[in-house]
Amino acid sequence: MSFAISGKTAIVTGGANGIGLAIGRHFLDKGANVIFADMDEENLIRELGPNEEGNAHRYFAGDLREKLTLANLLSATLDAFDSVDILVNASRQIIAADPLNSDDAMEMMLQQNLLTSLKLSQLVAKRMIKQAEEGGEGTVGTIVNISCIAARRTSPELLAYSVSTAALDQMTRSMAVALAPNRIRVNGLAFGSVMSNSLKETLRENGEFRDEIENRTPLGRIAAPTELTEAAQFLASDASGFMTGQIMTVDGGRTLMDPVTAPAH
Repeated sequence: MSFAISGKTAIVTGGANGIGLAIGRHFLDKGANVIFADMDEENLIRELGPNEEGNAHRYFAGDLREKLTLANLLSATLDAFDSVDILVNASRQIIAADPLNSDDAMEMMLQQNLLTSLKLSQLVAKRMIKQAEEGGEGTVGTIVNISCIAARRTSPELLAYSVSTAALDQMTRSMAVALAPNRIRVNGLAFGSVMSNSLKETLRENGEFRDEIENRTPLGRIAAPTELTEAAQFLASDASGFMTGQIMTVDGGRTLMDPVTAPAH
């Protein structure tokens, strides 16, 4: 099987910063057409430059929690590249909250980390199914959900975030079974000990967490976002053609250690 994604069209949410930006750039380097989608239009322009005809990439700015915005994102993708073959749901948010008073945080986390990915996956999957009706064999589309090891670890102040990522993992498994007859594969990529934007902010506020995370990571370091990109490419390519409904973990071995209170990220 081939790792090639050249000529494929990918939508990558959370594409203005951190992990989403790294995955989008990697896909672009590997010959894919990429739509970088995010609310942060300023950083999209800073990182990608203006949208121009003939480029293998476009940016799309908007609030992906809005139904109309999701529809416009798909329309913009089809206008630019005629089809969509890969969806990477990398848009995510993390909020710490009192576990005994986390109603607002829970609603926000479920909306941002679960429902946005679910609704966009449903929309894109329908388009992939329509494309498949035109013929061809093998996988007709792949969806990769960027999750976190917080789904399997206990950190009380991250109750809402942990629940939302666990729900995302279950969504991955359920969607995988539902879409398998349509030859669409759905997998997750759970990370930990990776220098995401949220971890950068946490370390700025409390630098002691760095030592705690590194000490609890068997490989003894925090990874760069680019270290997730090859794994994302694997899940998006035919190399993982008989793999669906799985949550691949990239965490330097951290989930093998005892749970701690340091953020999973």
